Amino acid sequence: MQLAQRQRGALISGHRAQTRATQAVIHAVMILVAAAMLLPFVLVLAASLTPNRELLLQGYKLLPDHLSVDSYSFMLRSPASLLRAYGVTLFVTLAGTTLGMLVMSMTGYALSRILGRTRRALTLFVLVPILLSGGLIPFYLVMTQMYRLNNSLLALIIPYLVSPFYLLLLRSYFNQLPHEIIESAKIDGAGEARIFLQIAVPLSTPALATIGLFTLLGYWNDYWLALLFIRDSKLIPLQYLLFQMMNSVRVFELSPAVATISPPTEALRMAMAVVAAGPAIFVSLLLGRYFVRGITLGALK
Repeated sequence: MQLAQRQRGALISGHRAQTRATQAVIHAVMILVAAAMLLPFVLVLAASLTPNRELLLQGYKLLPDHLSVDSYSFMLRSPASLLRAYGVTLFVTLAGTTLGMLVMSMTGYALSRILGRTRRALTLFVLVPILLSGGLIPFYLVMTQMYRLNNSLLALIIPYLVSPFYLLLLRSYFNQLPHEIIESAKIDGAGEARIFLQIAVPLSTPALATIGLFTLLGYWNDYWLALLFIRDSKLIPLQYLLFQMMNSVRVFELSPAVATISPPTEALRMAMAVVAAGPAIFVSLLLGRYFVRGITLGALK
């Protein structure tokens, strides 16, 4: 009996040691993968702090020989414009993401609750914009001539307010919620609004966080709508301002009349990437734990 217990204890100890070794290997591999993914961001940050001449002659380095903030100084020659563009982008991103998530979550829940031919017709109505588009010219005419939204912050919010693809993802996720819970709530007298707010939304946090992250990044990185509709310099978002800065730098490079001015072109590109991507990276890390679950459970069937 004692011999059997010793053998069993030895097997358990060996299994635990093997499990620890396996976990250590997995952790080491994941640390290496994380470091490999972090490396490009560190390289961009290092390049933004490298003197432009050194960057042109020696290329990109993780540890530059000299440090310089010339690229950031050049970018901050007009700090009021940069801060104003940051404010516009923050407002558009927060307002657009909040309103978009409210509209898409409510519509996705409604699509998941409707049954029969009406549901198929509405799903087809949502699916058609994914496959077909009116084109750029009708879109521009509708926004400027029909809705009169040129030179307005609404022109930066409304076009991305609802994404048909995200809407179908949310509808699919709401479909997977346990129907027993919803039916029990209805028996207890809860209406659809209360079921949506107190049951469906808390159970759908991974999907909502994932779609919210995608929507937020879409608003944050957009400069195309500003290029189309914004003419007032006070309403220019951050990405479009950086786009204009880069075009101005190209003018300095190509024009003989300003050949004496030598902006830090390469380092400036990296500094712009750091300034533009910083908040988005922080939000992505904050919501990253919901990302995989939200994609897998909310996938279309």
